[in-house]
Amino acid sequence: MKRKPLKIQSCTLGGVEPLFILGPCVIESEAFLWRIARKIKKLAAETGIQFVFKASYDKANRTSVKSFRGLGAREGCALLAAVGKELGVPVTADVHSPAEVEIATGLLDIIQIPAFLCRQTDLILAAARSGCVVNVKKGQFLAPWDVVNIAEKIESAGGSRFFFTERGVSFGYNNLVADMRALYWIREAGYHVVFDATHSVQRPGGAGSTTSGDGILAPVLARAAVAAGCDGVFIETHENPAKALSDGPNQIPLAKLPALLRTLRTLHEAVR
Repeated sequence: MKRKPLKIQSCTLGGVEPLFILGPCVIESEAFLWRIARKIKKLAAETGIQFVFKASYDKANRTSVKSFRGLGAREGCALLAAVGKELGVPVTADVHSPAEVEIATGLLDIIQIPAFLCRQTDLILAAARSGCVVNVKKGQFLAPWDVVNIAEKIESAGGSRFFFTERGVSFGYNNLVADMRALYWIREAGYHVVFDATHSVQRPGGAGSTTSGDGILAPVLARAAVAAGCDGVFIETHENPAKALSDGPNQIPLAKLPALLRTLRTLHEAVR
């Protein structure tokens, strides 16, 4: 079973072309956000792909209290809205409470529910009632078929424009594993599914006070996911991951992104 294509402003999820959700982990500064957003817009035009721009305004689940979190909901959402308007692309960020949903409504095109909060009923219901498209990241602790319960919550609040993102499951301590069967099962349940290539290679808390990861494997998993039949791919990217203020070990260098996007688009065409 498959849902009809989902329109998100100028983009389509579940259509002929794959949808890419691209951007840095966190808004490091206003100048940084504009610079990387314009670069991604340019390479998207060069590679012929459709994309949603993403960046977190608050990394609320950092490993250490000393870690950089972001600019905050009001300033971050306003900046993302301005970027989306100038570049003509949908924008998204993760929210952490019903109060943040209120701030994001009217500014973001997609409200993203973080994996750790995917079972928070009040948050899910608030997002569903916002009128925005909702992207729920499947928790590392959930089986693929458990998303049906989340979908029912969204639909009970009148939401019909939503999708799920697979980002791996816990596999022992400080490790995740991506099970490509999950993409099949979620789509068979009737939902659009995106694969998060960069968070799936995280090693949560693997560096003690920070999260480590295997960013070199993100393109490998992205290729596998597209071959398995996902509707889109979520990729965090940075000009210099080694200097990123959050999740540097998992992000794909911006310079390497064009070649990967071309490969994924070609794979998607072959699978479809």
